[in-house]
Amino acid sequence: MKKEVESVEDITRRMNLQPMRPLDVASTTTTSDLLAAMADTAFTGRTLGEAADVMQAMLSDPDCKVVMTLSGAMTMAGMRRLIIEMIERKWVHCIISTGALVGHGMVEALGMMHYKADPAISDREYYGLGLNRVYDTLEPEPNLDALEGQVRGVFRTLGAERAGKPVGTVDILARLGRELPGEGILQSAVQHEVPVFIPAFTDSELGLDLAVHQRRAQMHDFVPLQYDGMRDLAVYREFCEAASVARLGIFTIGGGVPRNWAQQIGPFIDVLNKRLGLQTPNIRFSYGVRICPDPVHYGHLSGCTYSEGVSWGKFIPRAEGGRYAEVLLDATVGWPILVRAMLDRGL
Repeated sequence: MKKEVESVEDITRRMNLQPMRPLDVASTTTTSDLLAAMADTAFTGRTLGEAADVMQAMLSDPDCKVVMTLSGAMTMAGMRRLIIEMIERKWVHCIISTGALVGHGMVEALGMMHYKADPAISDREYYGLGLNRVYDTLEPEPNLDALEGQVRGVFRTLGAERAGKPVGTVDILARLGRELPGEGILQSAVQHEVPVFIPAFTDSELGLDLAVHQRRAQMHDFVPLQYDGMRDLAVYREFCEAASVARLGIFTIGGGVPRNWAQQIGPFIDVLNKRLGLQTPNIRFSYGVRICPDPVHYGHLSGCTYSEGVSWGKFIPRAEGGRYAEVLLDATVGWPILVRAMLDRGL
């Protein structure tokens, strides 16, 4: 007896396979329309289109608090206003960043400029001119000297006020945001009550500025800051455990320490409960959008998938309602497109 072959239509219907559609750019009128159409194509175009849908769901969820993690030279690369836009629209409720990214952003907020590098000029010549190169962009050394001159007084005032009390980057950055002039990430974060953390603080110009301040305090006999990175971890845990947080989402640019430090809140609660006999409710991320060009096969953290994070207890599995999108793309391309699409969608 001849075996009856199941039709393609029946197979695709049974397996809920979604059809692809040719991209008709002429029929789209907004960035949102374009991304919606790209979601039915393939490769990076599809993942970026799908990321727009996940991002919309995350930002539209009234019970979700969003943690934004930032790495790479994004402020030097012209993305500072994007961060401020997301803060002001209440799309993010906590920021975890590299110190370099915040510091370069402060330079611009204070009215100083970054410049396009000229590939015809050698790095040896740049060094002699006091021009620090980051890929295709230049940070003049006098900018960093001027930044230190601005933060020096804030460090001294805060040290005197908090004498004998531990200070985390969350405290230092909030004070800088309140006292420094200009329109910047920290100023906007303070205005909208968004805590900002730099977990690898000493790996940055701002961290070196604090080290200079501490040495200056020894030399001139005034009160140094009592910097304690454990305070940041405690404040971040309190944020994630707050009664107002029903669900957590994460929006990640790049990877590195900010990404992992933010994501480890789940394992942190787990080990507190297991090793100290506590009964704190588990914390997992329900949403996630990541833009980073690093693939899995490089074997380092920035290529770590959300699925891998599920095995560590960092994320709710997709099978249980978690929604995630990972876009292997330069953030200076994908990030502005996603933000523009969210504006098109009225968020």
